[in-house]
Amino acid sequence: MSLVETGYLDYKELAAVRTVPSEKRYAAGPVAVIECVQCIPCNPCESACTTGAIHVGDPITNLPVLDEEKCIGCGICVPRCPGLAIFIVDKTVAAGKATVAFPYEYSPVPHTGDAVRAVNRQGVYVCNARVVKVMNPESFDRTPVVTIEIPADTADDVRSIERRKQ
Repeated sequence: MSLVETGYLDYKELAAVRTVPSEKRYAAGPVAVIECVQCIPCNPCESACTTGAIHVGDPITNLPVLDEEKCIGCGICVPRCPGLAIFIVDKTVAAGKATVAFPYEYSPVPHTGDAVRAVNRQGVYVCNARVVKVMNPESFDRTPVVTIEIPADTADDVRSIERRKQ
């Protein structure tokens, strides 16, 4: 299957299209996972990255490339991506646990401590999760970043949570 056929790519397809962080880099702590597959004029992630870990270059329609050695997993790129295609994955949280931080442009925004249902790129339930952080400073331009704790073996698949009704 492909993006054209399903509307999303699975992790193996993303790895074939883009370079995902190596297992060695995952073992070093939080890191950006860029799942952008659109060759459009866009570079806010590159502009936002204070360590120079994201490179789009010239032409501006290049896909962003992550220099995993420079990435410190700060997450400043997450709310800057208009395509909502950047996540921070930390597989070093605790034995058997990981966290995924993602942009969340829905209402209501969950709260720290909430029990939620984590979903994959397709929006299909993967596992139960707990919200460990919600950031929404003015500098994020109204794009909250939600971090959830999940089982470590789901970190390559979980990318959001089910929306709650208001």
